[in-house]
Amino acid sequence: MDELKGYKVKKIEYSKILICVDSDDFESSKNAFNYACSLAKHYDAELGIASVLETGDLNIFQSLDPDVLSERREEIKELLAVYGEKARDYGVQNIHLMVTEGTPGTTIVDKVIPTFKPDLVIVGVEQKNRSRNTIGSQAAKIVNNTKVSVSVIR
Repeated sequence: MDELKGYKVKKIEYSKILICVDSDDFESSKNAFNYACSLAKHYDAELGIASVLETGDLNIFQSLDPDVLSERREEIKELLAVYGEKARDYGVQNIHLMVTEGTPGTTIVDKVIPTFKPDLVIVGVEQKNRSRNTIGSQAAKIVNNTKVSVSVIR
């Protein structure tokens, strides 16, 4: 209680915000993307938009075929370009698009966050069924394994 009495609220400012979008589930990313764009515009912050090519979703033959990997990378780059365009149209000025490969949660924590160095990471919830939203295993990995603040948006 004594600690609280002497405490003064401090304004939080964000200069770099990272939004992690799921390339094959727009519904889980939509509200999180709206939130990320709103904050980035409000704080005039850099906005990193990242998506992970989930190599575990490919069968062994697909993962060994350079044409399949290249095609999937291009699809994700095109998707991120649309996200970037939407953010720019909304008024976000400084946008970084990032495509990487691996398991999403681990890759975001081990590669994207250390490279981009955001103040805040934003993730959406999975919509497994209509009756319930869940944080999802990949978002949970990000929440539990980074020292950066993470907002999970429904």
